[in-house]
Amino acid sequence: MVLKIIEATQAKSGAMILIEGEPYSVKSNDISKSGKHGASKCRIEAIRVFSGKKKILAVPGHERFDVPNVEKRRAQILSRENGEVSVMDLESYETTSVPYLEELKDKMEPERQVEIWDIEGRKMVMRILGA
Repeated sequence: MVLKIIEATQAKSGAMILIEGEPYSVKSNDISKSGKHGASKCRIEAIRVFSGKKKILAVPGHERFDVPNVEKRRAQILSRENGEVSVMDLESYETTSVPYLEELKDKMEPERQVEIWDIEGRKMVMRILGA
């Protein structure tokens, strides 16, 4: 579910936008001012949320982007196997298997509390809580 739609000139550093259906976090947005008859241009540098890949876009200032709804939930790790962890949501007590960021691999231990991001129906463990 898309939260809102913004123009390229409104994409500030730290904002979350959808590019080709994938969620990206904006790292920088260089806006060139328009000339006498031209439109402004934006050079947006963004990082893909789930893989960490960098993308650079050069778009007109009036280009529109969807802003995804990001739901952050707390959960407790039950077990870890094959790049995923089995977690229990601390509010609804629902259990599910969720992938995690590669840099968190060494800290994924049972009983630890984590933060899970749900973006457009895709879930991933994004950080360890209380570490």
